Amino acid sequence: MSIYTIMPDEALWDGYEAQESYTELEINGVLLQVRIEPDHRATIVRLLRCGLEDYLNPAYAPGNEIRFIPCLMKPRPQ
Repeated sequence: MSIYTIMPDEALWDGYEAQESYTELEINGVLLQVRIEPDHRATIVRLLRCGLEDYLNPAYAPGNEIRFIPCLMKPRPQ
């Protein structure tokens, strides 16, 4: 990748390594991309897989904060 600019390298790459952490969550059959926030919170970024009616549901609107508590689950027996 080549970047042609007159900006100094420090200004160009400032904050590059401090990128936000994104993950995917499925809630009630709706797959969401969320940004992890401190204090067990997550902000909805976008809907990845859902029905058309879910786009109109204000609970899934981008920018909404949800409580995010990760937990480990036992694998399902096969």
